[in-house]
Formats: sequence, structure tokens, C-alpha cells
Amino acid sequence: MPINHRIVLDNRPQGEATVNNFKMVELPLPELQDGQVLVCHHYLSLDPYMRGRMNESKSYAQPQPLGEVMIGGTVGEVVDSRHPKFKAGDQVVGMGGWQEYSVVDANVVGALRKVDTTHVPLSHYLGAVGMPGVTAWYGLVKIIAPKAGETVTVSAASGAVGSAYGALAKARGCRVVGIAGGKDKCDYVVKELGFDACIDYKEHKDYLSLSKALRDACPNGIDGHFENVGGMVLDAVMLRTNAFARIAVCGMIAGYDGAPLPMANPALILVNRMKIEGFIVSEHMEVWPEALQELGTLVGTGKLRPRESVAQGLAAAPEAFLGLLKGKNFGKQLVKLI
Repeated sequence: MPINHRIVLDNRPQGEATVNNFKMVELPLPELQDGQVLVCHHYLSLDPYMRGRMNESKSYAQPQPLGEVMIGGTVGEVVDSRHPKFKAGDQVVGMGGWQEYSVVDANVVGALRKVDTTHVPLSHYLGAVGMPGVTAWYGLVKIIAPKAGETVTVSAASGAVGSAYGALAKARGCRVVGIAGGKDKCDYVVKELGFDACIDYKEHKDYLSLSKALRDACPNGIDGHFENVGGMVLDAVMLRTNAFARIAVCGMIAGYDGAPLPMANPALILVNRMKIEGFIVSEHMEVWPEALQELGTLVGTGKLRPRESVAQGLAAAPEAFLGLLKGKNFGKQLVKLI
């Protein structure tokens, strides 16, 4: 059996995460038992939620255990199988973690899923047609529930979640305005993803300035907002919300290093009778088939053209992950493992 290289969480961050929090180890792969499948990973997904798991404090999920392989979504190919539903050569998606191979108990429901790459590239099953895409779908469809003609916004608009959100919202007849960092990202959001407008938050020093830009981009106010960032961005959006606005809170990347994120104008929640709902997409597995079908169609027909940032080799994962937290990636952040 081949040697498996894996990256484990070696120690917990004190404030900002660093490459020294991670350690590469190698182990021989065990012999397969009945019901198990050996998967060679082609791509590893890097996502902001991983930063929260590195902390010792419990949030919506248990902390990442020290000394164990870092959590993460993977796509790859079955190398060997002792389960009747999988055979060598099958392309699959799972939660294999930061490693080159995984041994999966295929009897566990949802642990491994076969995918069709005829119209959707394998890597997109970690982004637009995977967890990030379903995250966008759930926040838009189940929480914001927009009507045609309404204005919706999203932070981190050029990322894996934001790009899918834009395509889904445009398909429902909404005016869609993104918030992203840098001219290149904003140009991509408007010209390639088809958003109606995109605001570069880096051009604004405070939430009041950003809010003025939102007023120009959203002349009829904001009916629904999808939040990935928090902090200044959320404060700016709240100033532009209409009565009965809905905000889906998926991430607070501005506060992942542990600092509290105060809200500038919480009274607006009452004044505008706002609905603000946080959610974790893995708690809503019942919607995944419907969401994935729509997302796959959008990608297959070219109505959603997701962009990817790809780091090469497992050893590059820590630096790529830290870059993701600072917005250095463009689109979905992946690590190519073969």
C-alpha cells in the first residue's frame, strides 16, 4: 500500500493563524476492511469555516482535534473498493480531509457520493456544485426567499458562495449587487457573473462610506442580504435595508481570529422589522438534491461560470488557506493533489 501524506493541526492559533499551527506527517495506508473504499484525492477544498474549527472554543461544531488530519472536502477517484456500490475508477466527493488518500466507510450514509463529470468538471463539486453552492442556495431560497424585482446583496461576491448566489438570484429575477475586494474581483462579478453592480469595499475606510456606495447601487434599497464577512460590511448593508428585509448569516470571517464584532446600529433590526437568521448548511441535508440539481444545470449551461484559485500540492495547503482568510484567492480556493 502507498504512503499517505497528511496535514494535521499541531497546535491552536493564538490570535491569527500561522503555518506553524500545521504539521505534515506520513503514514502507511491500512489494508481495506469489508465496506471500506480507498480514495485517491485529486482536489482538496479550502473554506473559511476551517478557521473556526481550529479554535478550542466550541461554536456550532466540535473543535478540530489536535494531531488529527485537518477537516476538508475532497474529490477524487476510487482506487480500491470492498463495498458493492463503488468500484475502482469511480469519481467521488467526500470529506477526506487534508491528505492524499482516505479510507472511507462507505456504509455511512453520505460519506461518499459518486459524481458525473460529463458536463461539470470534477473540481466544481467542491465549489459551485458542492457545499458552497448549496450554502448560497439555502440562504437565498429558504431564508431570503426573494420575489422577482427585489434587490439582494452578498459580501465576498467573487468567492465560491457569492458567485453561486448571484447566478441563483438572477435566475429568480432579482437585482443583484455584490461586495468584493479589488477592481479585478468587481469586474469579474459584473462582467462574467452577470451581477448588476459590485462595490469594492477596499475603496471605503468606514461603513458610512461603504453605505453611501450601496445607496447608489441599490436605489430601491436592499430587500435581502447574504453575509459572509460581518463587521463593517454588515453595518453598511443594514443602513440600506428596507422594511422586512431578510439577512442570511453564513460566515463572519472578519471575526474568525477571536475578536468580537460589535454591530453599529442594532436598533435597525427593530426599526426595519428585519429577519436575521444564521444557518449551517450541513444541518439541512434534505435540500441538497434539489439545490445540486439547479446548480449543476446553471454550470452545465454556462449561466454560472465559477472561477478557481488552485494551489499545487498538499504542502501548499497551509499558505493557501491563510491567503484565503485574507482574501488573496480569486473564486473557489482549491489544492490540486495529483
